[in-house]
Amino acid sequence: SRLSILLISGFDSTMRTDVVLLLLSITAGYATNESCIASTTPLPLSIAEINPLVMKTQYAVRGRLLDKSEELAAALAAGESLPFTQIVHCNIGNPQALGQKPLSFVRQTLSLLMNPDLISTVGDLYPPDVLDRARLYTSAVPSVGAYSSSQGVPLVREHVAEFITARDGFPASKDDIFLTEGASAGVKAVMQLLVRGPHDAVLAPVPQYPLYSAVSQLLNGTLAPYYLNEASSWGVVSAELERALDRATAAGATARALVVINPGNPTGQSLPKDIVHMILRFAAINDLVLMADEVYQENVYGDAPSFHSFKRALSEMRTGDDESVQLSRRVQLVSFHSTSKGFIGECGLRGGYFELQNVPSDVKAQLLKLASISLCSNVVGQFATGLMVKPPTVGEPSYVTYAAERSAILSSLASRAERVAASLNALPGITCNAAEGAMYLFPQLHLPTRAVLAAEEAGVAADEWYCLALLEATGLVVVPGSGFGQVDGTWHFRTTFLPPEHMLEDVLERLKVFHTGFMNKYTD
Repeated sequence: SRLSILLISGFDSTMRTDVVLLLLSITAGYATNESCIASTTPLPLSIAEINPLVMKTQYAVRGRLLDKSEELAAALAAGESLPFTQIVHCNIGNPQALGQKPLSFVRQTLSLLMNPDLISTVGDLYPPDVLDRARLYTSAVPSVGAYSSSQGVPLVREHVAEFITARDGFPASKDDIFLTEGASAGVKAVMQLLVRGPHDAVLAPVPQYPLYSAVSQLLNGTLAPYYLNEASSWGVVSAELERALDRATAAGATARALVVINPGNPTGQSLPKDIVHMILRFAAINDLVLMADEVYQENVYGDAPSFHSFKRALSEMRTGDDESVQLSRRVQLVSFHSTSKGFIGECGLRGGYFELQNVPSDVKAQLLKLASISLCSNVVGQFATGLMVKPPTVGEPSYVTYAAERSAILSSLASRAERVAASLNALPGITCNAAEGAMYLFPQLHLPTRAVLAAEEAGVAADEWYCLALLEATGLVVVPGSGFGQVDGTWHFRTTFLPPEHMLEDVLERLKVFHTGFMNKYTD
């Protein structure tokens, strides 16, 4: 140590040897103790020292299956021989990753916002309404590289309000709208206001998109599941909502919010109008904030119930009988939407919004404070949201192309949903409800007892074990139902129907061959 060096340099023959040795031993001991402290004290960013709530949080959509798929993709890229030549990601609603083309109107306009000098030079390369929209948006901000107001660009919020008004037939205000990084950022912000600790519960559907369970865990809250009825197309049953509320109360928690995903993820149901109204009344009577996840509102197929927004139902309550009017005043509603789904499929642009109803101004101010901590959501995503809610209209130059692209995407999704469901139901040991909406199917696996026991011996949930085996044999990535929650003793997996039609035959054949072999292997 530096003290030892000073002692030695200052040592002379007049100093007592025993004193020098004592000082040297002290400094040596200090150095040893310092070294021990440094080697035994864990650093703050050690796995034992980080926030335990983060450690407990799970998000199945990007969990162990995805990690394994990336290992296999790397092996393929390195030239290793595997039973397949391509990884197919059926685990997440990410349309453009599986070949869906962006809408021309959206990308043309965004390209001009990114490089506004082109507005005056592209000439006839882009339609006139694209140029007009680009000019309108560039007049609203100095640049897409500049921060916007924390609540979002006022012009885009006005366009969102116009969209909601046209959709529902009731007025909306831009002051009630916050632009966000996809829908997820809005969900997190609202839950931060609601969940104060483990004594606060959020009622969420099971199966449910694991965003809600993950955020609840991070906030040290309590997730109170209500089970969707698989036998009735994954419907919401009022008696089960009551049971979920009673279970939360019995556990010592206060229910603060009710999450509804419509159309459903991972279950694909589209709720009828009367069920939407029932849920609103339940929320009002029980003083629950209703969090309406409506990001799949454009994805409703065939003869399924048409999408009926909770905002529209609330507006209808406001014009009903005296009891309905009284209840409508107690419904605090937050509705979420996103550019990631529907037919626009712009997941990577991270655009979205939420709309507030019956939320007082002082609480809005707290939401604005939360938004301001991140300054603003990304401005390109904000304008993508504007383009989603205000598309070309009849008579405008881009309308014919836009309408054709929209129709082709939605009709193809409907066809693929029907085709995949039929293929799943043709397999032994699988039953699958039709997809009424969204981008997913959630088939039930009726696994042989030997398969379940083998999974238990491996220390893995039976459906996760099945999905891992499927991945390693076929390269198909799906998500086990245990990551979304399910009735005890049942097993499921979630798959998208996003692989393009030219790939679908191969995907379904891979699944068929694997599943048939799996069932034969484990059936007595």
